[in-house]
Amino acid sequence: MSMSENDSRLPAVPDQPVLSEIARLLVERARGEGVALTGEGGLLPALVANVLQAGLNIEFDDHVGYAPHAVEGRGSGNSRNGSYPKTVITEVGPVEVQMPRDRNGSFDPVTVPKHVRRLEGLSEQVISLFAKGMTTGDIQTHLFEIYGTEISRETISKITDAVVGEMNLWQNRPLDRMYPVVLIDAIVIKVRDAQVANRPVYVAIGVNMDGERDVLGMWLGPTGGEGAKQWMTMLTDLRNRGIADVWIVCCDGLKGLPDAIRTTWKDATVQTCVVHLVRNSLRYASKADWGKITKGLRAIYTAPTVEAATLEFDAFADTWRSKYPAMIVSWENSWNEFVPFLEFPVELRKIVYTTNAIESLNARFRKAVRHRGHFPNEQAAMKVLYLVATTRRPNRENLVGRIAGWKHILNTLTVHYGDRIEAATK
Repeated sequence: MSMSENDSRLPAVPDQPVLSEIARLLVERARGEGVALTGEGGLLPALVANVLQAGLNIEFDDHVGYAPHAVEGRGSGNSRNGSYPKTVITEVGPVEVQMPRDRNGSFDPVTVPKHVRRLEGLSEQVISLFAKGMTTGDIQTHLFEIYGTEISRETISKITDAVVGEMNLWQNRPLDRMYPVVLIDAIVIKVRDAQVANRPVYVAIGVNMDGERDVLGMWLGPTGGEGAKQWMTMLTDLRNRGIADVWIVCCDGLKGLPDAIRTTWKDATVQTCVVHLVRNSLRYASKADWGKITKGLRAIYTAPTVEAATLEFDAFADTWRSKYPAMIVSWENSWNEFVPFLEFPVELRKIVYTTNAIESLNARFRKAVRHRGHFPNEQAAMKVLYLVATTRRPNRENLVGRIAGWKHILNTLTVHYGDRIEAATK
């Protein structure tokens, strides 16, 4: 008889008031007896141990087909054979249970499976802490301080290795045939190989036809900084995974990148990220002039039309060319990739004129790697970045999800790119 066939032997799950009363009684007892709730000797580990033991005993009774000391067990072909102690690591601390044994060695419990020393809740918590940027040492200390649970760094690393297979599947998953908008950018992290070196991480976020944002992929590049040649490899990977057409690609002003994008998707509109252009402009200027420069640039990128933006830029160039010629030249070189978004309404401009979504992701990446200094290898780096990129955070804006007002935006996009929808779906 299986455990599911004998559910009537198990008590019903208590409702919230009952659970609240149990919690109150536990706290009162802990205070009255001067004992802790968690950790060694705590009340919660004792409670968990009792629940697990009860589950094991019910499973074992079902397996052998008779209760302890019952006469039905005589000559049944499989009898009880004592038990052995087993320590299981849980979220409330280590607990010890007695694992029942049968003569045939065929008992395979579900409550505490064979060869399992950690219940799933702990593994999920370790992975969650790892995704928040905590190192294996940080997690080890945290679990000991909060739960009294001792777990080695090697074990923590093995737990987080469980996401590698999932990460590989995610990185190679098929993608939609068409994306109206794709945002691309790169961040630099430190990874140890023969020695610690700066390595670029290339990131792509797509907005699909339903207005849903998604991280399409991440790639760890070689040393030497971000390069258009490496981007070509990443863009080709996206195409090989199914993306046949992209309407607008928003990127930084990296030399050669627009050509790499158009080689991958020949009809794509390349939009240089305005935020990158402004930041790059300030690199050439004294801080004393930053206020005036940003005010002048704002008049350019908020202009209602391309013609109005051109007039604003001409006035800006006349003011600053003699003092900061390199700044003006950088705008002139990027002008063709800067102006496309000016043809769109304000709602669409907010999506395509800046890589803010990736900037937000990069900020999370930086927070996750800040205390690490460097990663010991490529896999360790990608594990953390994958978890950061795919973990949803409650009550916070997430990278994935539907864009507000998408129907209006899609209508505007369709006016410009509608003839390509049918071609991409054939």
